[in-house]
Parts: sequence; C-alpha cells; structure tokens
Amino acid sequence: MRHTKRIYAEIGQKSLAFRIGLSGPPGAGKSTFIEALGKHLTRNGHRVAVLAVDPSSSTTGGSLLGDKTRMSELSRDPDAYVRPSPTSGQLGGVTRSTNEAIVLCECAGYDVIIVETVGVGQSEYAVANMVDMFVLLIPPAGGDELQAVKRGIVELSDLILVNKSDGEIGRAHV
Repeated sequence: MRHTKRIYAEIGQKSLAFRIGLSGPPGAGKSTFIEALGKHLTRNGHRVAVLAVDPSSSTTGGSLLGDKTRMSELSRDPDAYVRPSPTSGQLGGVTRSTNEAIVLCECAGYDVIIVETVGVGQSEYAVANMVDMFVLLIPPAGGDELQAVKRGIVELSDLILVNKSDGEIGRAHV
C-alpha cells in the first residue's frame, strides 16, 4: 500500500486506474455490457479487472456468483480478471471489501477497473464514492416521468445508458 500511495503522489493522481462503477436494476444487461466493453478495452491494450457483486440469500447466505459465467469470453481473456463476490448481507450494492479489492487490482497492474453492483434500486449507490465514473444502466420503459425525477441513484450518476432491445420493445424498433 505504501508503494502504491507513493506512485499516486509521483504521478499526481488519486489512483493508478480508471475506476467505473456500473449499476442498474436486475436484468438490465449489466454483465453483457461489461463483457462487450471489457473485450473492447483489452483489444485496445488495456488490462481490465471486473469486480462483480452478486446477491446473497438471506436464508442460507449462499450466492450463485453467476456473473463470471455471463462474461465467459472476458473471463478467458489473459488481459482481464473477473472476480464475482457475494454481498453477504451488505447493503449499498457492493461488498464490505470492494474498496480494498479495487486497490489490490490497481496494485496488480489493471488500468481499468469495473465494479458491477448487485441489481439495485434507487437508494443503493455506495459504489459512486469508490469510482471515477458512476454509470447507471437501465432498460427502456423502466418507469414514467415521475420515476425519472426521483432523487437517489439517478442524480448521482455521471452517465445514464439505456440498454437492451429485446421483448416487445425490441420488436417495435426493428
């Protein structure tokens, strides 16, 4: 850690990597988007770490950790690291150790770090304080005008992406 802090000071920046937090409701396509972005970044010479947070069962404490399966190509890329982690009951869309995991990935030489939160609602945005850019990925037709002006995760987002073209909406726009 001391070595990393010294490097930060020498180059005059807060971190060694560009940190992206990606959040959104379940089923918005976060893992699919991250795999496409991650592959694009590795093809262009970047080393990418993905810290994917999955929900834990309130009954058993277990977690499926399916994000690595959804990112099968990126998981096999030698310039990428995909690490699924359970929330273990932690609120805010991240784990207790997400911040430490980000620093470890920086120390390991990853220059882009993507933190995928568990599928979240409007008040789970702890990742926004850990990253350089906070992206909200939402499906189309995700609510009415009132939904769009509610405070919370939307107002903290640096970028809002509307994703997906499947189901009725996809057929209507094809």
